[in-house]
Amino acid sequence: MNRFAAQLLFAVTGAGLVAALHPDVRAQGVIFKLNEVDEAALIDALTPPPPGVRTRSIMVQPKAKGAPGENPRTGAASITITFATGSAEITPDSQAALDVIARALSSDRLTDFDFAVEGHADPRGDDDYNLRLSQARAESVVAYLVNKHSVPMARLHPIGKGESELARPDAPTAPENRRVTFKTERR
Repeated sequence: MNRFAAQLLFAVTGAGLVAALHPDVRAQGVIFKLNEVDEAALIDALTPPPPGVRTRSIMVQPKAKGAPGENPRTGAASITITFATGSAEITPDSQAALDVIARALSSDRLTDFDFAVEGHADPRGDDDYNLRLSQARAESVVAYLVNKHSVPMARLHPIGKGESELARPDAPTAPENRRVTFKTERR
């Protein structure tokens, strides 16, 4: 696959969520807490690194910037937009995070990217119900970004994932599993 994809999950609960997230989710980039999401940091996290230079099958990556111990820029960030059980309605806390996300998606640095908006559900319903619910969640977020912030619909691709990618497999009914994630893609 020659398109860049970066996981974007937005964490809406306290510091305990960061430590509790599944290792596969933690490895996908910077994780923002709801009250720490700011436009500049989000833009920086979602901007993918420049492509490496290829020489005789050796991929040379640009040197990571930042202080020792900081994560290198990966083009990935995590923030979780959560929903009540059985609902696709966006909560007020999530609206505030989506307002910041909309400003970031509209920035000059991110206008060349499209975003897969993936809805997720916890495993309490049957597979068909969870797939429909997760699709409704993705579409709800897309509608909010398009209608409230005029993010072009063509840049947002809603996808229902059902219960297939739990953020907290150790706690199947955790709110973090009822979420929408974003993936940044090069056009």
